[in-house]
Amino acid sequence: MMKSSWNLKSGDIFSLAVLLCGALIVLLPLFVVFFTSFAPPGATPDMMPQGWTLGNYYDAWQRGKFLLAFANSTLVAIAVTAFQLITSALAGYALARLKFRGRQALLLVVLATLVIPFQLLVIPIFLVLKWGHLINTYGALILPTAVNGFGIFLLRQYFQTIPVELEEAATIDGANRLQILWRVLLPLARPALVTLFLFTFIAEWNDLFKPLVFTTRPELRTVQLALAEFQEQFTNNWPLMMAAVTIATVPVMLLFLIGQRQFIRGIATTGMKN
Repeated sequence: MMKSSWNLKSGDIFSLAVLLCGALIVLLPLFVVFFTSFAPPGATPDMMPQGWTLGNYYDAWQRGKFLLAFANSTLVAIAVTAFQLITSALAGYALARLKFRGRQALLLVVLATLVIPFQLLVIPIFLVLKWGHLINTYGALILPTAVNGFGIFLLRQYFQTIPVELEEAATIDGANRLQILWRVLLPLARPALVTLFLFTFIAEWNDLFKPLVFTTRPELRTVQLALAEFQEQFTNNWPLMMAAVTIATVPVMLLFLIGQRQFIRGIATTGMKN
């Protein structure tokens, strides 16, 4: 009995040690970025900089014009996230509950879109946006990713974990399909919706490709375009660059910390039923 208990305790200690080592490996670059952002101009990345200053943050904020960049990135990220929540909910519900010919084939098509890189589609998307006179507009930053196969599959899987009896009871009470989706399924699917919200918002906030390809107007600059301007060809002001990276990273880190509980629950429960 004592030996079995000791083995279990040793296993727990080993797992904890592995997790701590993994966390240290992940967090070490973040610590380097954070501490370097307080170093004097001209310093190299270091965990213990010689001297501390907040001037890098002021200079980075002014040089990167982050107020405009934050506004644009927030607008684009919220718009894309809203579109994906709506389209994923509608398509996910149809694939999870409606019986129609070709449903499985359509699901396979949705899954197939997950393995196609966005960069592979950039030329036809650019031509479509140009035909619609959307180049250099917010539409060019929002519409290409307004629908996402991952979100459709995520909500489809989560809807399948919800008992059908709840929908049958709502149908008896006179609710139609949209009312069932809005009043019954979506409140129960909150963890999956939060998960999709976080995935989409963070991906759009960190996206450099669309603003770089589809826009040239300075007033449409996003956070990632602002960060790209800190990269110089021959020399780099590392403290200034690390301050800019910290400024750009803090909002999404806070957003993830706020929604992490629902995020973990959504990931853990999705896919429990085929």
